[in-house]
Amino acid sequence: MPVGTLLWEPAPDRVKNAGVTHYQEFLRAEYGLAIDSPQDLWRWSVSDLNTFWDSIWRFCDVRGVRGDGPALADARMPGAVWFPGTTLNYAENALRRRGPEPAVISVREDAATAVLSWDELRRQVARAAAGLRRLGVHRGDRVAAVLPNCAHAVIAMLATASIGAVWSCCSPDFGPSGLADRFTQISPKVLIAADGYSYNSTPYSVLATVAELAHMLPDLTATVVVPYLAENVVEMTESLGLPGMTWWDELVSGQEETPQFEPMPFGAPLWILYSSGTTGLPKPIVQGHGGILLEHLKQLALHLDLGPEDRFCWFTTTGWMMWNFLLSGLLVGSTIVLYDGSPAFPDLSTLWRLVEALGLTCLGVAAAFISTCMDRGLRPGVVADLRTLRTLGSTGSPLSVDGYDWVYNSVKRDVMLTSISGGTDVCSALVAGLPTTPVRAGEISLRSLGCAVDVFDDAGKPVVDQVGELVVTAPMPSMPLFLWGDRDGSRLRDSYFGTWPGIWRHGDFARITPSGGVVIEGRSDATLNRGGIRLGTAEFYRVVERIPGIADSLVVDTSAGPGSTGELLLFVVPSEPGGLTDSLIATLRRVIRSELSPRHVPDRIVEIAEVPRTHTGKKLEVPVKRLLAGAPLEKAVSLAAVANPQALSPFVS
Repeated sequence: MPVGTLLWEPAPDRVKNAGVTHYQEFLRAEYGLAIDSPQDLWRWSVSDLNTFWDSIWRFCDVRGVRGDGPALADARMPGAVWFPGTTLNYAENALRRRGPEPAVISVREDAATAVLSWDELRRQVARAAAGLRRLGVHRGDRVAAVLPNCAHAVIAMLATASIGAVWSCCSPDFGPSGLADRFTQISPKVLIAADGYSYNSTPYSVLATVAELAHMLPDLTATVVVPYLAENVVEMTESLGLPGMTWWDELVSGQEETPQFEPMPFGAPLWILYSSGTTGLPKPIVQGHGGILLEHLKQLALHLDLGPEDRFCWFTTTGWMMWNFLLSGLLVGSTIVLYDGSPAFPDLSTLWRLVEALGLTCLGVAAAFISTCMDRGLRPGVVADLRTLRTLGSTGSPLSVDGYDWVYNSVKRDVMLTSISGGTDVCSALVAGLPTTPVRAGEISLRSLGCAVDVFDDAGKPVVDQVGELVVTAPMPSMPLFLWGDRDGSRLRDSYFGTWPGIWRHGDFARITPSGGVVIEGRSDATLNRGGIRLGTAEFYRVVERIPGIADSLVVDTSAGPGSTGELLLFVVPSEPGGLTDSLIATLRRVIRSELSPRHVPDRIVEIAEVPRTHTGKKLEVPVKRLLAGAPLEKAVSLAAVANPQALSPFVS
């Protein structure tokens, strides 16, 4: 199936009732702006950032004190100034809904389920915030957490934000070095940690890891333990000597009924996320109350079309920015559904059955999960009743054309498939679909509203229908306020603005289609440049992984650049071990030659057991390239960032 093949168009009722349609009506009534087409709406949104972001504040009825200044007072990058004089609190906006309806549904893989109503969530946040204050947490202090994707994490994050403290969380499957690489940079005052977690029906205690981490945090005054597994947790914990150890139940033991929200400046730190840290220390990325609030309101209300009638689940861990994105479903009054465990336990139908069991209207997964379901021949529309599912999200890596096709043949014909691409750095999507735009195979239909996304060639000039660097040419409110510990801002400038001053270089290769859609071509630092013909790795994978007998692949160009010597190596995972036959190799070479170019025929094709990936499913092309060049493992990659470290063994010399 060619890229750009039409797969879905929204029905008239879907367009009429979409949040973005109501937003366009609001623009007409309140601002006198008649903007009908999605592409025209995007063009206006990035040409008049002041009015656009002011309109998002008003349309979404943000709770806060709006300052007298413009939405964007200073458009420098880095250093943009948003909404001067404004005060608000993310948690206050997340907890604005009241009532007995469910706000949070938390499901473990053993089927243990917790349901918190909007009223109960407010009470729990009020009590957790009071508990944190008793532990000495004040505005600006850091609260770190090692928690699974559970209701405790939601309560603790909102409690932290309500005080004006700064939240930072990692998944409990991180080892002590991976946790220390992150948390030692931010000096937390309180650590909240589960005693363990379960994955593929196997329980894992993390108390020893937590104890080791706690003793590496010199400013830590208290450790709150959540008995998530609750197997001999009391006896085990008492022997660890955790600093200021207290139990979760003690933290929330007060009688408070109503949370108190600290008014925060628009640009006050809300949370700290971390880059993947595949090489070197992860970057501690600080994002703000107001920027995240507005960016997520826009994404959820307009792009994902979520509201109070929706049940929203994105399969994620707390260590991935998609957890923060999922949490923001509360901002639009949606019920958020947390799933903790393996998406393949007891089998790959688990998440699809969750749609039926809980009436999910929006489910988000990694592109790698869709590929796995497709490769295993799963037909979700047969194994589960998916009538409530209106939107299916995909992210983490580019979704293949075959993945798009599989969704419409095996999941549901009438569903908006929205493949989104962005990242931790902005905690949002730079490109995403809209419920009023068609879905085309391999293509994301729109640049996100308010995101001045472009594609540059090597000379820094915008190009259309040509592969180039994905850039952002104007500020976004969710861009990092700063990197923690980066006193002079040099690390932030080098990370994002080092190639073209004043232009955000995202690190992806992309192509903008003549109709305004976007095709993501993979990481730009993994680009294949053979004889002057530049190719994104995602385009390579789209061709290779369509070939029968190939389950997965990794391509690496060992040359240092145009004109240098090196090999183009293709590593493949056959559908059956030992399945890389001479015939299959010949087929691979023939198809690559005809569909890509003769220059991109690999010098060698090698069978491997699995492709090394990050915890979010991204293929580790650049670290593998470093390993093949002879770099020692500890210099080429941080193992804490690798989901399957054993997969690196074939590349270590």
